[in-house]
Amino acid sequence: MTSVSIKKLDLNFGNVKVLKQLDLDIEEGEFLVLLGASGCGKSTLLNCIAGLLEISDGQIHINGKNVTWEEPSERGIGMVFQSYALYPQMTVKGNLSFGLKNARVPKAEIESRVARAAEILQIEPLLNRKPAALSGGQRQRVAIGRALVRDVDVFLFDEPLSNLDAKLRADLRVEIKRLHQRLNNTMVYVTHDQVEAMTLADRIAVMKEGLIQQLGSPSEIYNKPVNKYVADFIGSPSMNFLEGELTAKGEFKVGKSTIPLKGYEFEGDIKAGGVWFGYRPEHIIVGPDAAKQPFSIEVTAEIVEPMGSDTLVWATIEGTPYRVRMDGQQKIATGDTFTLGIDPARASIFDKENELRV
Repeated sequence: MTSVSIKKLDLNFGNVKVLKQLDLDIEEGEFLVLLGASGCGKSTLLNCIAGLLEISDGQIHINGKNVTWEEPSERGIGMVFQSYALYPQMTVKGNLSFGLKNARVPKAEIESRVARAAEILQIEPLLNRKPAALSGGQRQRVAIGRALVRDVDVFLFDEPLSNLDAKLRADLRVEIKRLHQRLNNTMVYVTHDQVEAMTLADRIAVMKEGLIQQLGSPSEIYNKPVNKYVADFIGSPSMNFLEGELTAKGEFKVGKSTIPLKGYEFEGDIKAGGVWFGYRPEHIIVGPDAAKQPFSIEVTAEIVEPMGSDTLVWATIEGTPYRVRMDGQQKIATGDTFTLGIDPARASIFDKENELRV
């Protein structure tokens, strides 16, 4: 069953088209992440779903009901913002119950909902504290709890973790995933952090300039990006690219090197011409097995970045900077030469003109 359905949605600010004929169906109980760089339209789309922005054209349905022109309070959604937006003069309990009191929910029901939210979010010992006495992570839990007590079917998250430090972000990311598994509600989550997207989502919608570039599972988007933008955006570090020629024989030529493409799954017939050959740093093979790959080359380590469990090494292939992710325990220093191997079956190749996957 579809929980949120968006049909031919347009949003214009004056002469500027922010969202363009956008279609999106979100299944009941799904965790969908809207991912993209700043200005791509992801938060704008979330605000359209919430009713905080008036759309220019199209329709929005939530649980089968057309809510295109409904007020936010009538859409059956709970929203968590980037800023905590807590009332400083109220206790945590007061913040959680404030909206319910205004909606004239019976007192016993308010107590039950607040107690349930506090138990789920593990903030029971904090109920009598005021926001000033809470850490950033605790405040964000309260902000999530304020949406949770509304007892709705759809939750909207607008970059809720971006104000937190790295450790807190990682901890709360786990809590949000646990929350979704427990509640099984539909959740739409906006972020520019692709690590958040990959770890949280059932499906990811990668956005650029008001359009969805690709909609799919984290695995699909990581392994088979539909275009060069998605390939470059997903992954940390991002994908390496070599610019060269695809031959009619199904080989990739760059400079003096030729990479056979045996095992690569082409989207259609092989068409010779200019292409980008994309390959992820973590898929590059180094060590004894490198020379056994369909393509191998000897390179020199130019920059070495130790990261603990991994080491990122910069080298050059046919004049193009190339990143290689190695095991953190592997001994390598700047100036060392080593052999790297590439299995073309794990590559992504994009047309030079339209940058679509070939």
